Amino acid sequence: MTAHTLVTGATGFVGSAVARALVKHGHSLRLMVRKGSDRQNIADIPAELTEGDLSRPESFDQAVKGCRYVFHVAADYRLWVPDPTPMMTANVEGTRKLMLAAKAAGAERIVYCSSVAALGLIGDGTISNENTPVHEHSVIGIYKRSKYRAEQEVLRLVRDENLPAVIVNPSTPVGPRDIKPTPTGQMILDCAAGRMPAYVDSGVNIVHVDDVAEGHALALERGVIGEKYILGGENYLLRDLFAMVAEIAHVAKPKVRLSPEVIWPVAIASEWLSRSFGITPRVTREMLAMSRKKMFFSSDKAIAELGYAPRPAREAVEDAVSWFRSHDMLK
Repeated sequence: MTAHTLVTGATGFVGSAVARALVKHGHSLRLMVRKGSDRQNIADIPAELTEGDLSRPESFDQAVKGCRYVFHVAADYRLWVPDPTPMMTANVEGTRKLMLAAKAAGAERIVYCSSVAALGLIGDGTISNENTPVHEHSVIGIYKRSKYRAEQEVLRLVRDENLPAVIVNPSTPVGPRDIKPTPTGQMILDCAAGRMPAYVDSGVNIVHVDDVAEGHALALERGVIGEKYILGGENYLLRDLFAMVAEIAHVAKPKVRLSPEVIWPVAIASEWLSRSFGITPRVTREMLAMSRKKMFFSSDKAIAELGYAPRPAREAVEDAVSWFRSHDMLK
């Protein structure tokens, strides 16, 4: 049976949720998965699998062949890397080549999963939207910069090559099946396990991962080509988010608020240890720089134009904590 809808990054946190939402919307799926990847998130999803990787553009033609729709969700998502080149190549050049392969294969519509990381950020608590001005020099961190460049490339292809793409910008997804977990999932896991005695206060927009997935399906059905849609939920200060996590998990909430300046030497040491021993740092200088800005966003455009309806952030956190507990990750 010919697959009509391709999902890249399908084994991941957001990608697997998108695949589940598309099944509910009646799509026949082909899922692009990396060779040797952990496939537990898609084990129960009826779909054809094809091996592919953003770093292997030669795998794209087979992946998109015969697909009416393409959802590009795959990305190298890490907040710190010792060498930024592979991430930039995968997220920017990989996206460009996949978009062109999908267009050449006759895809009628493409939904590109960008990120609020690619959007303008006011940062003082004022809520940003799709039209907030953004410049690359103000985008902090290699991951965010890669997503900014990739989004700009998709917009260029829409403008210059008539690429039939709609862009969605998820905020900070939380919920079940966060197997790695993501950086935000790790924060929630640490807090729920009582392993977070102190914190650096900032602000984030929390959304249930399944609402983000539903937003992808709605963007295909109702989105306008070339437009961007923020798929977010509720804006939270980290102190309030951690208090909620602690209440749900029945642990003491973190009480000590630290300034980025105090932790700066720790970040430098953490990065050095990571480069020396290949471990992932829990805190980096870029993370601390990002924490100075409150990442607050509005989903009003998606709500009005797509019929997007995110649930309360508390439900996302409850589902995340419950899933971590049921999978013996909460110890």
